[in-house]
Amino acid sequence: MSTDFTTTITVNATPQQAYDAINDVPGWWGRITGTTGSVGDEFVYVVPGLHYSGMRVTELEPERRIAWLVTGSYLDFVEDKQEWNGSTVRFDIRELDDGTEIVFTHEGLRPEGECYDACSNAWSTYVRLSLKEFIETGTGRPNAFDGDEVLTEADHAELRDRIEGAAVAG
Repeated sequence: MSTDFTTTITVNATPQQAYDAINDVPGWWGRITGTTGSVGDEFVYVVPGLHYSGMRVTELEPERRIAWLVTGSYLDFVEDKQEWNGSTVRFDIRELDDGTEIVFTHEGLRPEGECYDACSNAWSTYVRLSLKEFIETGTGRPNAFDGDEVLTEADHAELRDRIEGAAVAG
């Protein structure tokens, strides 16, 4: 039976500190347009020319869980460009005697998917390196784009509209 991608980290922080840092998506993953503070909030994450994800916050349980539904996606490097659509990104947070454990799961990212190798590698880097450092030190390693790659608020809105239109038409 196929399983969803999961990776686990333990951080030297409280569950609330971990929860707050995960919700500060630009601090560890990269620039977003939108908000992440309430259930129902939506945000867009883009790697110019490579990857787009539209996310809706579906669960926020302080100190315990955060979940985002992928409402639209575009992965330029695989045949099924919308492989992530309908998948869920989840962070389960648990206090330990010596810190806080975070179990990251991308429900729907499975080994038989074309994106699995590249996407699980990317998630591992963001969670095990960038998010862990961001929680423990306040400085993560998010994607940053300059020059021609900088996307404006209008660019993000256009991408979001294009993906949402494709999902409705599809």
